[in-house]
Amino acid sequence: MNLQEPFVITISREIGSGGHTVGRILAEKLNTRYCDKDLIRGLEEKFNLTVSGIEKLKGKKKNWLADFCQYIAPLPSAKTLGLDPKYTQEFRLDVTTDDVYKAETEILKGLADEGSCVIAGRSGFYVFRDHPNHLSVFITASDENRAQRVMRKQGVSEESARTIINGIDEARENYIKRYTGASRYDARNYDLVIKTDGHSEEEVAALILAYLGA
Repeated sequence: MNLQEPFVITISREIGSGGHTVGRILAEKLNTRYCDKDLIRGLEEKFNLTVSGIEKLKGKKKNWLADFCQYIAPLPSAKTLGLDPKYTQEFRLDVTTDDVYKAETEILKGLADEGSCVIAGRSGFYVFRDHPNHLSVFITASDENRAQRVMRKQGVSEESARTIINGIDEARENYIKRYTGASRYDARNYDLVIKTDGHSEEEVAALILAYLGA
Protein backbone atom coordinates (compact mmCIF):
# COMPACT_ATOMS: atom_id res chain seq x y z
CA MET A 1 0.00 0.00 0.00
CA ASN A 2 1.29 3.45 -0.93
CA LEU A 3 0.94 5.98 1.88
CA GLN A 4 1.83 8.79 -0.53
CA GLU A 5 -1.46 8.27 -2.36
CA PRO A 6 -5.04 8.38 -0.98
CA PHE A 7 -5.50 5.16 0.99
CA VAL A 8 -8.08 3.25 2.97
CA ILE A 9 -7.29 1.07 5.97
CA THR A 10 -10.19 -1.00 7.27
CA ILE A 11 -10.07 -2.37 10.80
CA SER A 12 -12.45 -5.26 11.35
CA ARG A 13 -12.48 -6.42 14.94
CA GLU A 14 -14.14 -8.56 17.54
CA ILE A 15 -15.80 -6.79 20.43
CA GLY A 16 -13.41 -6.77 23.38
CA SER A 17 -10.29 -7.13 21.22
CA GLY A 18 -9.21 -3.50 21.50
CA GLY A 19 -9.53 -3.06 17.75
CA HIS A 20 -11.47 0.19 18.00
CA THR A 21 -8.68 1.82 20.00
CA VAL A 22 -6.05 0.36 17.68
CA GLY A 23 -7.78 2.02 14.73
CA ARG A 24 -7.93 5.37 16.48
CA ILE A 25 -4.24 5.25 17.42
CA LEU A 26 -3.30 4.18 13.90
CA ALA A 27 -5.21 7.10 12.38
CA GLU A 28 -3.50 9.50 14.78
CA LYS A 29 -0.06 8.15 13.87
CA LEU A 30 -0.84 8.48 10.18
CA ASN A 31 -2.35 11.92 10.69
CA THR A 32 -5.53 10.92 8.92
CA ARG A 33 -9.25 10.64 9.66
CA TYR A 34 -10.67 7.87 11.80
CA CYS A 35 -14.13 6.99 10.51
CA ASP A 36 -16.37 5.31 13.01
CA LYS A 37 -18.66 7.89 14.60
CA ASP A 38 -19.01 9.54 11.19
CA LEU A 39 -20.62 6.38 9.85
CA ILE A 40 -22.81 5.95 12.89
CA ARG A 41 -23.95 9.56 12.66
CA GLY A 42 -24.81 9.08 8.99
CA LEU A 43 -26.96 6.06 9.77
CA GLU A 44 -28.74 7.88 12.58
CA GLU A 45 -29.50 10.84 10.36
CA LYS A 46 -30.69 8.71 7.45
CA PHE A 47 -33.03 6.43 9.38
CA ASN A 48 -33.71 8.33 12.63
CA LEU A 49 -32.64 5.22 14.52
CA THR A 50 -30.32 4.75 17.47
CA VAL A 51 -27.12 2.81 16.84
CA SER A 52 -27.89 0.33 19.61
CA GLY A 53 -31.21 -0.44 17.96
CA ILE A 54 -29.55 -1.04 14.60
CA GLU A 55 -26.83 -3.24 16.10
CA LYS A 56 -29.35 -5.37 17.98
CA LEU A 57 -31.76 -5.87 15.13
CA LYS A 58 -29.92 -5.67 11.80
CA GLY A 59 -28.42 -9.14 12.22
CA LYS A 60 -31.82 -10.72 12.69
CA LYS A 61 -34.86 -10.29 10.48
CA LYS A 62 -34.70 -8.73 7.04
CA ASN A 63 -37.49 -6.26 7.74
CA TRP A 64 -36.49 -5.41 11.28
CA LEU A 65 -37.78 -1.86 11.56
CA ALA A 66 -41.27 -2.98 12.56
CA ASP A 67 -39.64 -5.00 15.35
CA PHE A 68 -37.59 -1.95 16.29
CA CYS A 69 -40.73 0.14 16.66
CA GLN A 70 -42.17 -2.50 18.97
CA TYR A 71 -38.86 -2.62 20.81
CA ILE A 72 -38.93 1.07 21.75
CA ALA A 73 -42.77 1.27 22.03
CA PRO A 74 -45.47 1.89 19.45
CA LEU A 75 -45.08 5.29 17.83
CA PRO A 76 -47.98 7.71 17.32
CA SER A 77 -48.41 9.06 13.82
CA ALA A 78 -46.86 12.33 12.73
CA LYS A 79 -50.37 13.74 12.38
CA THR A 80 -51.21 12.79 15.95
CA LEU A 81 -48.04 14.48 17.16
CA GLY A 82 -48.79 17.58 15.12
CA LEU A 83 -45.49 17.26 13.25
CA ASP A 84 -44.76 18.35 9.72
CA PRO A 85 -44.45 15.14 7.62
CA LYS A 86 -41.14 16.36 6.16
CA TYR A 87 -39.55 15.70 9.56
CA THR A 88 -40.72 12.09 9.71
CA GLN A 89 -40.86 10.95 6.10
CA GLU A 90 -37.67 8.87 6.42
CA PHE A 91 -39.02 6.86 9.36
CA ARG A 92 -40.74 4.15 7.34
CA LEU A 93 -41.82 0.64 8.15
CA ASP A 94 -40.55 -0.51 4.76
CA VAL A 95 -36.91 0.24 5.63
CA THR A 96 -35.06 -3.07 5.54
CA THR A 97 -31.62 -4.33 6.34
CA ASP A 98 -30.95 -4.01 2.61
CA ASP A 99 -31.48 -0.25 2.96
CA VAL A 100 -29.09 -0.09 5.91
CA TYR A 101 -26.40 -2.02 4.03
CA LYS A 102 -26.76 0.24 1.00
CA ALA A 103 -26.57 3.29 3.27
CA GLU A 104 -23.45 1.94 4.99
CA THR A 105 -21.81 1.29 1.62
CA GLU A 106 -22.66 4.76 0.35
CA ILE A 107 -21.34 6.40 3.51
CA LEU A 108 -18.12 4.35 3.53
CA LYS A 109 -17.33 5.12 -0.10
CA GLY A 110 -18.18 8.76 0.43
CA LEU A 111 -15.76 8.98 3.34
CA ALA A 112 -13.00 7.36 1.27
CA ASP A 113 -13.68 9.72 -1.63
CA GLU A 114 -12.89 12.63 0.67
CA GLY A 115 -9.34 11.37 1.23
CA SER A 116 -7.24 8.88 3.14
CA CYS A 117 -8.90 7.34 6.18
CA VAL A 118 -8.95 4.51 8.69
CA ILE A 119 -12.38 2.90 8.87
CA ALA A 120 -13.46 0.81 11.84
CA GLY A 121 -15.80 -2.13 11.60
CA ARG A 122 -18.85 -2.55 9.42
CA SER A 123 -18.28 -4.33 6.12
CA GLY A 124 -15.32 -2.22 5.07
CA PHE A 125 -13.12 -5.19 4.21
CA TYR A 126 -15.66 -6.18 1.56
CA VAL A 127 -16.74 -2.74 0.36
CA PHE A 128 -13.12 -1.84 -0.45
CA ARG A 129 -11.96 -5.25 -1.63
CA ASP A 130 -11.17 -3.86 -5.09
CA HIS A 131 -9.79 -0.53 -3.92
CA PRO A 132 -6.30 -0.06 -5.44
CA ASN A 133 -4.77 1.29 -2.21
CA HIS A 134 -6.43 -0.60 0.63
CA LEU A 135 -5.10 -2.47 3.66
CA SER A 136 -7.52 -4.79 5.44
CA VAL A 137 -6.83 -5.74 9.07
CA PHE A 138 -8.69 -8.04 11.45
CA ILE A 139 -8.14 -7.66 15.20
CA THR A 140 -8.97 -10.61 17.42
CA ALA A 141 -8.30 -11.80 20.98
CA SER A 142 -8.92 -14.82 23.18
CA ASP A 143 -12.38 -15.27 24.68
CA GLU A 144 -10.95 -14.68 28.14
CA ASN A 145 -9.30 -11.39 27.23
CA ARG A 146 -12.37 -10.22 25.36
CA ALA A 147 -14.60 -10.94 28.34
CA GLN A 148 -12.24 -9.15 30.72
CA ARG A 149 -12.15 -6.07 28.51
CA VAL A 150 -15.94 -5.91 28.17
CA MET A 151 -16.26 -6.31 31.94
CA ARG A 152 -13.95 -3.33 32.50
CA LYS A 153 -15.48 -1.15 29.82
CA GLN A 154 -19.13 -1.79 30.61
CA GLY A 155 -18.96 -2.61 34.31
CA VAL A 156 -20.73 -5.96 34.00
CA SER A 157 -20.20 -9.46 35.34
CA GLU A 158 -18.23 -12.07 33.39
CA GLU A 159 -21.44 -13.93 32.58
CA SER A 160 -23.04 -10.78 31.21
CA ALA A 161 -19.89 -9.92 29.25
CA ARG A 162 -19.86 -13.31 27.55
CA THR A 163 -23.56 -12.98 26.74
CA ILE A 164 -22.91 -9.57 25.16
CA ILE A 165 -19.97 -10.93 23.16
CA ASN A 166 -21.86 -13.95 21.87
CA GLY A 167 -24.86 -11.86 20.84
CA ILE A 168 -22.83 -9.26 18.97
CA ASP A 169 -20.63 -11.90 17.31
CA GLU A 170 -23.68 -13.72 15.99
CA ALA A 171 -25.42 -10.58 14.76
CA ARG A 172 -22.33 -9.27 12.97
CA GLU A 173 -21.56 -12.62 11.35
CA ASN A 174 -25.16 -12.98 10.13
CA TYR A 175 -25.06 -9.47 8.68
CA ILE A 176 -21.72 -9.94 6.91
CA LYS A 177 -22.67 -13.34 5.48
CA ARG A 178 -25.99 -12.01 4.20
CA TYR A 179 -24.43 -9.23 2.14
CA THR A 180 -20.95 -10.43 1.28
CA GLY A 181 -21.33 -14.20 1.14
CA ALA A 182 -18.18 -14.42 3.26
CA SER A 183 -17.42 -15.07 6.89
CA ARG A 184 -15.81 -12.24 8.82
CA TYR A 185 -13.62 -14.91 10.42
CA ASP A 186 -12.10 -16.04 7.12
CA ALA A 187 -8.47 -14.88 7.21
CA ARG A 188 -8.40 -14.70 3.42
CA ASN A 189 -10.45 -11.50 3.65
CA TYR A 190 -7.55 -9.66 5.28
CA ASP A 191 -3.97 -8.60 4.68
CA LEU A 192 -3.21 -8.80 8.40
CA VAL A 193 -4.79 -10.77 11.24
CA ILE A 194 -3.53 -9.77 14.68
CA LYS A 195 -4.26 -11.32 18.07
CA THR A 196 -3.96 -8.70 20.79
CA ASP A 197 -3.38 -11.01 23.77
CA GLY A 198 -0.34 -9.78 25.68
CA HIS A 199 -0.04 -6.60 23.63
CA SER A 200 -1.22 -3.05 24.22
CA GLU A 201 -3.23 -1.18 21.62
CA GLU A 202 -0.18 1.02 21.00
CA GLU A 203 1.96 -2.04 20.28
CA VAL A 204 -0.58 -3.44 17.85
CA ALA A 205 -0.83 -0.09 16.04
CA ALA A 206 2.98 -0.01 15.85
CA LEU A 207 2.95 -3.48 14.31
CA ILE A 208 0.58 -2.31 11.57
CA LEU A 209 2.73 0.76 10.95
CA ALA A 210 5.80 -1.46 10.66
CA TYR A 211 4.00 -3.61 8.10
CA LEU A 212 3.26 -0.42 6.15
CA GLY A 213 6.86 0.72 6.44
CA ALA A 214 5.69 3.89 8.13
